[in-house]
Amino acid sequence: MLELLFCSLFTIFPDYLFRRYVQGKRIGQEITIYSVWYELRYGIVTCAMLTISLVTMIFYFHPATTSATLFFRTVPILPESGGRVVEVMMPPGLETHVKAGDVIFRLDSSEEEAAVISAERQVSEIDAEIALATGELLVANAQIGQAEASLKQAVDELNTKVDLQQRNSDVVTRREVEKLQTAVDARQSVVDAAVAQQKLTETKINVALPASRQTALAKLDQARADLAKKTVYAGVDGTVTQFSIRKGDIVSPLMRPGGILIPDDAGRKRMFAGFNQIESQVIKPGMAGEITCPSLPFTIIPVVVTGVQFYLASGQFSASERLVDTANPSMTAGSITTMLEPVYEGGFDRLPPGSRCIANLYTDNHERLESDKDMGLGTFVFLHVVDTVGLVHAILLRSQSLLLPIRTLVLSGSH
Repeated sequence: MLELLFCSLFTIFPDYLFRRYVQGKRIGQEITIYSVWYELRYGIVTCAMLTISLVTMIFYFHPATTSATLFFRTVPILPESGGRVVEVMMPPGLETHVKAGDVIFRLDSSEEEAAVISAERQVSEIDAEIALATGELLVANAQIGQAEASLKQAVDELNTKVDLQQRNSDVVTRREVEKLQTAVDARQSVVDAAVAQQKLTETKINVALPASRQTALAKLDQARADLAKKTVYAGVDGTVTQFSIRKGDIVSPLMRPGGILIPDDAGRKRMFAGFNQIESQVIKPGMAGEITCPSLPFTIIPVVVTGVQFYLASGQFSASERLVDTANPSMTAGSITTMLEPVYEGGFDRLPPGSRCIANLYTDNHERLESDKDMGLGTFVFLHVVDTVGLVHAILLRSQSLLLPIRTLVLSGSH
């Protein structure tokens, strides 16, 4: 209606002035309700064409939608493993604010606690084996020293007998030298065995037992992790609502959530809006816009486009036993999903998360007009007109904001 009235000032009204003051025709005589079309046909046709062109230009270059929603993500309250509830920290049925790390409820953990104790004792046993092996290493070192001393004594006796035999063969017999040589070889074998035992003990201390200890520690960590799963914590700061778990309930990750955790920053940073496909070439990141919401009447919030989803949700499909029929009437045309953020920090703080709003975007050609010095006159005028008619859309949004409470509370008939 506003566009029609505006266009009539440049078409029908001048046509009427021409008929009235140039041709001398008067309303009620030559210009009657039956002769309006014939007398003002040029103005009416021009007004209709101008109005359609203006409306098309406004809604194309300055997109609008009633499907702007402040989406937010909720966190279901579920344990990582099943069990019976033994302790509940939240009052049932009431909204409770929690901090990240606060305990919500606990499950029976007797089996997991026993597993932790068993793993701790296994680690202690390996530590004891390491201490015992350290003592065995000391014994092996002492045995090496003892064997080496005994070997040295046998070698000295052999050398003495050999020396005496070389001086006088009648003093020492060949048989005695052979016995001493056999004794030296035997004691050398004892030394080698003691050294091998020492290396075996060192390998046990430095390799085998540490590896067993790491395995035991891993089992201990696993047991503690399983024990920690029996306690459900709040992952973020937020509000717990619709909490229905009671002591004695059996819960499982496969069952329905026992409640919902709504993060404090949910629905505070970004709004998603769906615009018509025909406006896909106009909507760009950085475009300025405005929104108004029923949950915050008589308020206009300036926003900016921060992202445009390239893919349309209506075209997605998943493989199944049936072929996709693109002519199926149930398939919707789809919309351009656009992300909007407030221009000023905290712009969405007063909006309840989940609010559904009306959004306008405005095409701005200011930079192009300033930078392009070789622009033709027709393009220059057209871009100025495009930027100017955005004012009409801004006026329409404000009128919607003013009429929204009346239309919702009085004219909708829902109360």
